[in-house]
Amino acid sequence: MQTGLIQNAHNDLVTDAAYDFYGLRLATCSLDHRIKIWQLDENNGTWSAASDWKAHDAAVSRVSWAHPEFGSVIASGSFDRTVKIWEETTGDVEQPQVNGNASTPSSSSRWVERAVNQDAKGSVRGVEFAPHHFGLKLATIASDNNLRIYECLEAPSLATWQLTEEVDVLSLPSASPASASHTHTIAMATPTQTSTSLDGPPASLVASALQQHQNQPPNRPGMGNREADGGWCISWCKDRYWGEIIAAGCGVSGVVKVIQLSSSRRPTTLITLDPSPISEHLSSNNPSHSGDQDGIVRSSVTSVAWAPSCGRSYHLVATGGRDGHVRIWRLKPPALDDDRMEGADEGRWTGSIVADFDHHKFSVGRVEWNITGTVLSSAGSDGRVRLWKATSGNVWRPAGHISVEQAEEQQEGDVDMDDNNATE
Repeated sequence: MQTGLIQNAHNDLVTDAAYDFYGLRLATCSLDHRIKIWQLDENNGTWSAASDWKAHDAAVSRVSWAHPEFGSVIASGSFDRTVKIWEETTGDVEQPQVNGNASTPSSSSRWVERAVNQDAKGSVRGVEFAPHHFGLKLATIASDNNLRIYECLEAPSLATWQLTEEVDVLSLPSASPASASHTHTIAMATPTQTSTSLDGPPASLVASALQQHQNQPPNRPGMGNREADGGWCISWCKDRYWGEIIAAGCGVSGVVKVIQLSSSRRPTTLITLDPSPISEHLSSNNPSHSGDQDGIVRSSVTSVAWAPSCGRSYHLVATGGRDGHVRIWRLKPPALDDDRMEGADEGRWTGSIVADFDHHKFSVGRVEWNITGTVLSSAGSDGRVRLWKATSGNVWRPAGHISVEQAEEQQEGDVDMDDNNATE
């Protein structure tokens, strides 16, 4: 595996990084309020800054690329409670300078602010464009617990975005009373799970404000009024067949809700992914953890990633949380011939944990799949990017890790990401 290193990318902590559709450009954002676009030189594998501008009046938490059929477009979310849409324009087109947009002198293009959405009542911590077959749509989630879906009504100009859905994730009902909770989420122990307790304090995802109240009771009623109580992360289902489905992590309970969106009715929860049955299973079968039965540790899920389906009969969803765990969930949709039978058991989505890793030991800030959904990467507060892949029998194993120090040492060659590198 070949790695690259961008030295001193920002003047403060980098909060997110996202590749474009072709993997040749990289957008990064930071606590320094700026967004940068990096261009890959395919000849030598180095990255150079193509654009750099002040995008928000507070820390920028997330960036997301739209599909290239809609042009060169990115969305950004910030702690200033806004979501902004940016479009790249050629240098010879007269456009107003917005927010101190300052492309590098050698750049022939620049990024222009096209729209600002200000509906959030808290810090925006997740933004992601929908798969292109659903049109130019954008999902956001903020610390006010609300999932919001926007649709562009003027695709050429990108100026008008309609808020089509706004729903409190914590209070979102299930599709039917019979499948209303995680009791229908099947938890299965696998060889990848560990029972090691984590004694270290979780690290912040993007700012010290997010470190507050980690030990507060997890089931606070109503809308949370602190950063840690709100929405954290979202990820769209990539499969067109099942319609518009999105996974959202919200609150401090450590659960992820899989939400069905529809133009004809309100959003509903298809299934709730709750890892706590795993904790109960480990406690009841491990005498050394028998004392933990009365206090299951729950932490916010800070990142979720839905894998490309690539012809599977099931879906893979990865989560990373402030408890230091990377989990891989296997979701089984209803049988094809029963998916329209309302109220039937066969019509429910089911889920199981197929992998549970705690190698990071501290907070996991990002999980991401490769293009085929066969390799998962995770980045944590331990300063490492770790890889996970399935072996024969669909058993998930560590596939190595890389740190900044290793990348500096191996910039001139390939990094050997084998299982031996993951041994600590």
